[in-house]
Amino acid sequence: MKNSDPKTLVELLKRAVARDPAREVIRFKQDKQWTGITGERLIERTRNTALGLYSEGVRKGDRVAILAESGPLWSISDYAILSLGAINTPIYPTQAVHQVEYILADSEPELLFISTAKQMKRVDEALKKFPHLRAVTFQTGVEGENIISFDELESRGARLAAEQPDLFDALSSDVHPQDLASIIYTSGTTGEPKGALLTHSNIAFNAVAAGTFLEIEPDNLMLSFLPMSHIFERMVLYLCMHFGVQINFSGGIETVASDMKEVRPTLMSAVPRLLEKIYSRIQKNASDGGKLKKMIFEWASSVARRTAQLTTEGKPLPPLVELQHEIADHLVYGKLREVVGGRMMRIVSGSAALPPDIALFFIGAGIPVLQGYGLTETSPVISVNTLRHHRVGSVGRPITGVEVKIAPDDEILTRGPHVFEGYFKKDEETSASFVDDTGGRWFKTGDIGQVDRDGFLFITDRKKDLIKTSAGKYVAPQMLEGMIGQSEFVEQTVIIGDKRKYVSALIVPDFERLRAWAKQESIETADREQLIADRRVVDLYKAEVSRLTRSLADYEKVKRIALLPREFSIDNGELTPTLKVRRRVVEEKHAELIESLYTGGSD
Repeated sequence: MKNSDPKTLVELLKRAVARDPAREVIRFKQDKQWTGITGERLIERTRNTALGLYSEGVRKGDRVAILAESGPLWSISDYAILSLGAINTPIYPTQAVHQVEYILADSEPELLFISTAKQMKRVDEALKKFPHLRAVTFQTGVEGENIISFDELESRGARLAAEQPDLFDALSSDVHPQDLASIIYTSGTTGEPKGALLTHSNIAFNAVAAGTFLEIEPDNLMLSFLPMSHIFERMVLYLCMHFGVQINFSGGIETVASDMKEVRPTLMSAVPRLLEKIYSRIQKNASDGGKLKKMIFEWASSVARRTAQLTTEGKPLPPLVELQHEIADHLVYGKLREVVGGRMMRIVSGSAALPPDIALFFIGAGIPVLQGYGLTETSPVISVNTLRHHRVGSVGRPITGVEVKIAPDDEILTRGPHVFEGYFKKDEETSASFVDDTGGRWFKTGDIGQVDRDGFLFITDRKKDLIKTSAGKYVAPQMLEGMIGQSEFVEQTVIIGDKRKYVSALIVPDFERLRAWAKQESIETADREQLIADRRVVDLYKAEVSRLTRSLADYEKVKRIALLPREFSIDNGELTPTLKVRRRVVEEKHAELIESLYTGGSD
């Protein structure tokens, strides 16, 4: 990090706006029309909101929670909290109510931003436990004791700014690199959430270093649809602000497809599930178009993967492959690029493993998908692929200023300015997260991986997730789940087999795709339970699993499967807010079914 780079998130915002105050830095939809906020207006609204918080008694070091969907008010609230030297404690808008209660009790915020009356009603039981907690609602017209609207908060701040014009500058100038910026509760796949302590320096370093490493050009257009309560998307938006990239807020996962076509972004951050859904939809459209269309798609997919494999390895395309690619581009790839807006330059994928076949398909079709890696505790980016240095299947090289090494037990260790301060009120967990050696203090990521001779990092699994069969063989469930998830008929998969004699799979079908197939096979039923009980359907999924995992060693292969009638969900406690599977919860809920996979004869 250069001495001239911003050291705090407040400094990052002020500098970005000062470069071009009239530029629209944020855009969003209001009354079905895209509208924008200039840098100058963003600073003004941030000042008013910050002083509104100050008038409510919020001071440096106080904690302020945000329970809201992403959008311009989330960003303004965030910058306002940070400008006071207060600490942003975000809560996922989909977080289970008992976890909302836990986070509020643990972090003890002075004030809570909450989006809507609907969100307030959802968490009403939790809020009853905190009768004196003041709330600011993004939605006007929400009434109650200790509740004011965001508009009123801004108005109070504007009045204070008029009375004391130098107050905001005095307060925001007293924010320093080592001050805490955020306590972010990691949902975790086991146990209660832990609050990761991230400083201004942690996050500002990561935003500048990651953007420099990716060689982000100014005047890009970012479409943001992931939750800002996750440090990945939040850091990306700081990165965009610093590098002069306009931020366009999507309406969410429900509208992201239409938003891509309207905004025509050049940059997006994504999770593998979005890319898998796009791929599945295109695959389905091809299948529904008849045998010829399906054959063309399958051929074009193989050409895309072959092309991407060669180009990412820096090898020239043979003349025949070049010709095939040109034809496939006309027939298939051009249409795919239009699905994502027609001018996408980078999609940075994080949060979970992206199956290499899907990455190769998008890259070969002219949509650069760059997989990266990080954790909440690392602010978050540790490594990422770039347009110039890309190895499919890896999560790239460590960004400049970040160190990575592999421990003797293959756990990935990291150190640098990106590593958090520790866990809030959890000294034992903090101490257990680090290891000291002659080279210094390293953070233990909990992930298993390896670094190749060119410095690319490969993740093989979570250290705690590795399955050890009763025969003593280790199996990486995430790898298997990724392979099976490539099927157009599969929505979700959870691999079972720890301390068991073989590996099994719980599979949630893509019921839309399955029903279309069932209709072709004259299987007439609208009932999910009856559909997944049909022998022909079971045989279909056994064949898909066998086809997709045929390259594995015998002990890694799935021997038995069970189909489930409903998706794993956050509400039922089976998924974390970042959509990671809570294996223990899934195994407890389906204990009887799982046991049946290991009794009796084979399927």
